[in-house]
Amino acid sequence: MAPSEPRRAAVLGSPIAHSLSPVLHQAAYSSLGLPEWTYERFEVDAAGLEPFVAGLGPEWVGLSVTMPGKKAALRVADEVSARAAAVGAANTLVRGEDGWSADCTDVDGVVGALRHAGGFSSGGSGLILGAGGTAAATLAAFAELGVTDVVLAVREPARAADALRTAERVGVQARVERLSGDIPRLAAQADVVVSTLPAGVLDEQADELARAAECVLDVVYHPWPTPLAEAVHTAGGRIATGLDMLLHQAFGQVEQFTGRAAPKEAMRDALAEATGNQVPLPL
Repeated sequence: MAPSEPRRAAVLGSPIAHSLSPVLHQAAYSSLGLPEWTYERFEVDAAGLEPFVAGLGPEWVGLSVTMPGKKAALRVADEVSARAAAVGAANTLVRGEDGWSADCTDVDGVVGALRHAGGFSSGGSGLILGAGGTAAATLAAFAELGVTDVVLAVREPARAADALRTAERVGVQARVERLSGDIPRLAAQADVVVSTLPAGVLDEQADELARAAECVLDVVYHPWPTPLAEAVHTAGGRIATGLDMLLHQAFGQVEQFTGRAAPKEAMRDALAEATGNQVPLPL
């Protein structure tokens, strides 16, 4: 099948109606001269991922996978990248001659957000608030950025087991602290802070945290700005956002699906327009 012929891709998750991935991918395909390529949303939970993938025809080239199917994506793959295996989850499935390959471009999302929006270079220590799937991808990103000493601050330390296994696999020294009023103290000891916590959790400590932290990635992007983002901006710190993560993780997906370099500016401009130009989205 020639590259100019119709191809299909999609994002799978539950809930999925809010996903901005179609904005990014359709902008990319249009810019790359692939007008007959389509990218859709499908409501698919973890249990439904395997039968969905099994039913796809030869015109399908790739899938973006969001919650709650990222761990299930590993199970349906015929080949798994080293970083997806380390994270224990995949957000990308790519159709090849020998079946489906799984990757985790969420790692690129964190690295890109911290470098381009947060102004972070490399090295030092990190603080991750939360220990779920995004925290695991952040640990792999920290390894790539040379951040090798990390604190995981979590409400329930027992839930950090998966993240600690990821840390061991990527060569990061991580320890667990209970999420409490000590967050500003922990932030003051870190060179970079990544909050993977839901909206509202940090609101009461936002000002203290912002004064203590030099570089912050807040994965929440709706509603925006978050109290943490406003506090970081007021304190003169550097802030990266979940929209930055979304943008930078999509570049790798587009390149794996199409085999071509991602049209980064076209994708950035489409995302900015779709979100009312909330954040700068630097490249």
